[in-house]
Amino acid sequence: MVIEYQEGIFSTRQEVKEVLQENTKNKEDRESEVKVADLEGKVIGLYFSANWYLPCRNFNEILVNVYDQIKTSTGSQFEVVFVSSDEDLNAFNSYHSLMPWLAIPFSDLESKKSLNRRFDVEGIPCLIILQPNKTKDGAEFRDGVDVIYRYGVSAFPFTEERLQELKREEKERYESQTLVNLLTNRDRDFLLRHPTLKQVPVNSLTGKTVGLYFTAQWCLPGVKFTLKLISIYHKIKEALLAENKDDDFEIVLVSSDRDQTEFDSHFNTMPWLALPFDDLIAKTLTKYFDIQGIPSLVILDPDGKTVTKQGRNLINLYQENAYPFTEAKVELLEKLMDEEAKNLPPVERHAGHRHEVTLVSEGSGGGPFICCDCDEQGSGWAYQCIECGYEVHPKCVRAVENDPITDA
Repeated sequence: MVIEYQEGIFSTRQEVKEVLQENTKNKEDRESEVKVADLEGKVIGLYFSANWYLPCRNFNEILVNVYDQIKTSTGSQFEVVFVSSDEDLNAFNSYHSLMPWLAIPFSDLESKKSLNRRFDVEGIPCLIILQPNKTKDGAEFRDGVDVIYRYGVSAFPFTEERLQELKREEKERYESQTLVNLLTNRDRDFLLRHPTLKQVPVNSLTGKTVGLYFTAQWCLPGVKFTLKLISIYHKIKEALLAENKDDDFEIVLVSSDRDQTEFDSHFNTMPWLALPFDDLIAKTLTKYFDIQGIPSLVILDPDGKTVTKQGRNLINLYQENAYPFTEAKVELLEKLMDEEAKNLPPVERHAGHRHEVTLVSEGSGGGPFICCDCDEQGSGWAYQCIECGYEVHPKCVRAVENDPITDA
């Protein structure tokens, strides 16, 4: 809430500013002013965001849905205050028109700067939860974005006690997790497979390693990764068949497509199974596995327990050799990669970059990165440009002896 903000005196009363701006939904569609006294006793979310940043717009849709549900169920016990980082008034008005909550006026730069300093906001979107009638130590909760993504409306009223309760419930679900209780509901115990969307019982996957593939046709990185995953999927299946092993591998599409037509077109390109379009289980799985971006690949073992949420990264790093994606297999692959790195040249000229690139490991300046050549994730060993930070997978380097491009 926003009342008489003074630097360093933001205590249980939450002084920020005297008047907030609200986009009311009356017939005149005018903006009205809301007294801070009207917010006393409520849980407040200070929402730092901007319309020019895609992650903010994506999160905004989720927050609107959660806000509406909380307001419907609890009445007036929750409010959000938008603290804008928009570039101009038109952008602010356009973005705020999508929000059913309050905002600090765009012209009030001093209050916005003071709030950013007070809460040490380093990135957006950011949601700071302020509790009413709490001591200073218990009044602030800074991980609102993560909590909304992970638990949604269930997290309200965002107290430490409620979050601990959700974590205990989550731990119990993980311990009792099976494919059947993850992928079925009272009305459906099957998945879809081509041709003609044949129904496949979920319990037929018991005993298989399963990848839950979160993606959508509108997601360009997802379209690109799907092509790679199809190839890897067939190679894993062929290898298991050739080795006459008892285990098997399957993938289940968890779609974020926008309509049935888009889903049908998307799923037609895939050789694996899928949840039906717009099945509520899809949203449940997204929250349960804390999926914050697509494409994402979660791997489950033959008992239905989670092996890793980093399936996409492991596919990019090790292709079909990543199977069965277990910690032991990854440790083995990392050791092999370390051995192979001993035979790589310490410096290369890459055809896709004008500077020399230097081989680095996670312990010598490397670590998680996005390959500038294939746009996919990487970790561990990389070729890195010391001058500008350009990084590529060692396998993506296209070495040239005489680089025709001279240094700028």
